[in-house]
Amino acid sequence: MQQTILILDFGSQYTQLIARRVRELNVYCEIHPYHHVPEDLSHIKGVILSGSPFSVRDAGSPRIGLSQFDGQVPLLGVCYGAQLLAQENGGEVEASSTREYGRANLSFVEKDEPLLHGIELQSQVWMSHADSITHLPENFSLIARTNDVGIAAYKANDRPTFGLQFHPEVYHSTQGMELLYNFVVDICGCSQDWTPESFIYSTVEALKAKIGNDKVVLGLSGGVDSSVAGVLLHRAIGSQLHCIFVDNGLLRKNEFEQVLDSYCDMGLNVKGVRAGDRFLSALKGKEDPEEKRKTIGRVFIEVFDEEAHSIQDVSWLAQGTIYPDVIESVSVKGPSATIKSHHNVGGLPDFMKLKIVEPLNALFKDEVRRVGSSLGIPPGLLQRHPFPGPGLGIRILGEITPEKVRVLQEVDYIFIKALRDNGLYNKVWQALAVLLPVHSVGVMGDERTYENVVALRAVESTDGMTADWVHLPYEFLAKVSNDIINKVKGVNRVVYDISSKPPATIEWE
Repeated sequence: MQQTILILDFGSQYTQLIARRVRELNVYCEIHPYHHVPEDLSHIKGVILSGSPFSVRDAGSPRIGLSQFDGQVPLLGVCYGAQLLAQENGGEVEASSTREYGRANLSFVEKDEPLLHGIELQSQVWMSHADSITHLPENFSLIARTNDVGIAAYKANDRPTFGLQFHPEVYHSTQGMELLYNFVVDICGCSQDWTPESFIYSTVEALKAKIGNDKVVLGLSGGVDSSVAGVLLHRAIGSQLHCIFVDNGLLRKNEFEQVLDSYCDMGLNVKGVRAGDRFLSALKGKEDPEEKRKTIGRVFIEVFDEEAHSIQDVSWLAQGTIYPDVIESVSVKGPSATIKSHHNVGGLPDFMKLKIVEPLNALFKDEVRRVGSSLGIPPGLLQRHPFPGPGLGIRILGEITPEKVRVLQEVDYIFIKALRDNGLYNKVWQALAVLLPVHSVGVMGDERTYENVVALRAVESTDGMTADWVHLPYEFLAKVSNDIINKVKGVNRVVYDISSKPPATIEWE
């Protein structure tokens, strides 16, 4: 089996970041809630205990019996994990006199300690805790401290067990990757062989064994995840894969034709289904964002189900589910409160009675792109900005009409084309245009106008969880605004969204 680092999640906002950093070392890791430890630990090379919003001093805080790991495999506790490890072994944890949050520098580093090999004195680390370890257990030793934190790192003297009060996974811990390398590679002995190529080989072989001669249906969206899933499945089972690409009438201008062409060039067996009139008819009169999303999802299911039934003897439904979706579904706190309904093939009902195959459910988004590159998928498709399943339907605020779709498609086309033409597209994580449900007075020629307002938005992000607005050049925004107003009938005002996430979201609905 694949060598694995097991990350036990106690609810920290940084847990996924630990996994991403370990993956960057070409070492496979999995996140499991602290109360769902996998039964088979034979392939586990080391365990990392995450941070947590809880305090180990509180009754009811997350607990786990550490004896199944401690002394069996190398063990690293981070923040809450370090405090839990210390407390469970007889150490003491107390409330800090002040909350220790932000940058700090190591004022002492045990140079001969393998975990800290190459970590320099005064190296910057990131603290985020309200409790401090005040006394170490017997047979444990201090290996690092800062001016304000007396025990910033420690180790057990008789086994490879370690605790860090700081977070090595965050960007502000400047030598955090070196420290994680020391633990994962040198101490745990992981071989750094989890690469896109190895993933493709093992996944293709597993898909062949799992699917056999059965037929598989996959809903393509034109996005990165479903496209990479499609090519990976095609490599494994060839013509047994049947892909369906539904035009819901809410795609970008010319997107249906362009995406179909790109899929044909990749050799995929794809059927394009134009169903825009059906979606727009169902959306008539609906203004509530959640109701619009659910309507689009319902009609998509109906169309997809009809097309899937036209294929004889289909046994499997393939989905482009990626690892953050899996983590969310089994998180420590349970699924997050609904901010908005998500629209994807995963919403298909039980009556389809198909088995599920998810070839990408072990990958983060950036890993999906690297796998796609190794599969030979064109960069233009792999670097596409995220585009929501409901498409322009959640970028038209209020009721959706064919005329509003036309206006927004033209605005969006001008904005995205300008980003590409000016070398800005790949510097932006996601760009979009929004048609607002307001009209604005204007003057065109000698006449007053009362027409639509559109908002442009461009953000930078790594995973969409947080995002900041992009400082596009004023000259660029001026030219785009002028082009939109002059070329798109029905628009007389353009604004630029400078909100960050949080508190705003990337999409407007």
